[in-house]
Amino acid sequence: MTKTNAVLALIPALMAVPALAQERGAVTEFTLDNGMQVLVRQDHRAPVVVSQVWYRVGSSYESRGETGLSHLFEHMMFKGTERYPEGRFSEIISREGGRENAFTGRDFSAYFEIMAADRLPVALELEADRMANLQISDEALATERQVVLEERRLRTEDRPEGRFGERYAAIAHPGTGYAHPIIGWADDIAALDKADLQGWYQQWYTPSNATLVVAGDVDPQAVHDLAREYFGPIPGRPVPSVADPDNLDPPGERRLIYRDDQTRVAQLRMGYEVPSLATAEHARDPYALMMLASVLDGGEGARLAEKLVRGSGVAAAAGAGYNGMTRLDTEFSLFGVPADGDIEAVENGLREAVAQLRREPVSPEELERARSQLLADHLFELDSVFYQAMQVGMLETTGAGWETLAAFEDNIRALTAEDLQAAAQRYLQPERLTVGIMQPAEGGEQE
Repeated sequence: MTKTNAVLALIPALMAVPALAQERGAVTEFTLDNGMQVLVRQDHRAPVVVSQVWYRVGSSYESRGETGLSHLFEHMMFKGTERYPEGRFSEIISREGGRENAFTGRDFSAYFEIMAADRLPVALELEADRMANLQISDEALATERQVVLEERRLRTEDRPEGRFGERYAAIAHPGTGYAHPIIGWADDIAALDKADLQGWYQQWYTPSNATLVVAGDVDPQAVHDLAREYFGPIPGRPVPSVADPDNLDPPGERRLIYRDDQTRVAQLRMGYEVPSLATAEHARDPYALMMLASVLDGGEGARLAEKLVRGSGVAAAAGAGYNGMTRLDTEFSLFGVPADGDIEAVENGLREAVAQLRREPVSPEELERARSQLLADHLFELDSVFYQAMQVGMLETTGAGWETLAAFEDNIRALTAEDLQAAAQRYLQPERLTVGIMQPAEGGEQE
């Protein structure tokens, strides 16, 4: 059972007992009687507060025929309630000197406000109202559907990189919701109707499937009292179980050759299926994968820039990355752009860089440079109150747990070169690899 499912399974019991608060590190946790989780991170450096409501639903919860529903519903959440008609929500936040917006990911949908600290009740009242009383009309749906289809056209259909990315994801993540785009497939978006949106609202937009994250110049008990005042009266509903596929054995190397008549420069994308913070069986592996990505692509002194760009010169650009904040297995990714059109030379260079990670431990100097850079980036980002809230919400919603944030520095400091090599040997294998190549269509020019 995943952590999310375990929490949801406890909802009936939580509703029968008084809410409890527990402090661990810089975050204070509460649970309302209706199952809503409240996480508060104090930062008193400025009289500012960030409030975010995270729902455990995103594009990976969708199946073919309903792709894009989470993202389209995000648009609908701004269409108003009886008490606050369309436009009134944003007008109030703006009048109070705040900012608001929303975002949808593969594993979550989230809505946020940034306000003066004493204006937090305004944000919570508005969010609670649309959690319980959203109005969905055919007219609003028709408008927002066209907005989303236009967004899809501009970001994906009219861009070679967008078309390539969708095709790559489809073969890189077979059998999971990560195989389809967050924005959805155009034919699914066009077919969604009012009943689909109302059903989505009833299924997922309930306190028992939501986490309120508040960060900034606040008192945890005062936040708890406000959350109980505004969200407490909303009944918690049972949430459907999610039929995620079990982690499959590595399916074998997959390869995509995509020719596009609008691209003039070949691009290479490679990705190894690897665990996330939520799915890892070995606790150190996600942190080792972060460090491996930094060894390859952590600044000008990193291996890919040193060997493929400035060294052999086969690549005009090359990089690597790893994002462990997903609820399913994720990807250790690499990319490259050839300097002279020789995509094979770039692929060979990236494969050799991975093989070296498997073959031998990184040097002490590389290990410390990667460690220092990760810690510096992390501490710099924590300077933002919004980023603090984002990290807490994303870690909790994807199943890693908000406590992971406080343990990040210790976990990075504890890593050895042997940990990195073991993770590379365990996961950076051809059986886990997807290779995607985008190149000009036959007869097209190559720069």
